[in-house]
Amino acid sequence: MAPTPPTDAELDILIRARLAALGIDLDQLPSGTTPDPETGSPGQDSVLASLRSFLRGTVATLAAYQLPVPGVTDPDAVKALSQQQVPVLYPSNSTEWRKA
Repeated sequence: MAPTPPTDAELDILIRARLAALGIDLDQLPSGTTPDPETGSPGQDSVLASLRSFLRGTVATLAAYQLPVPGVTDPDAVKALSQQQVPVLYPSNSTEWRKA
């Protein structure tokens, strides 16, 4: 049985929780879809609609991506190979960052 896609209300809860964990409060934005005339900040409903669209359209595609492997690779090893770390432009910075 295929999983049921989340409703708009369920995605709104997820979005608000993830943003709250980062210290972002959507209640600071104007309500509705109309941007604030003074600051140009988008309305809460516009932000939530945009983020719901992003989650529905992009996250599944990114989650399904696997790094390409040579055609002669054992099928059982393909998933493990896709979990390798990607090359980094400046490895020393990345190494120091992971130590913190």
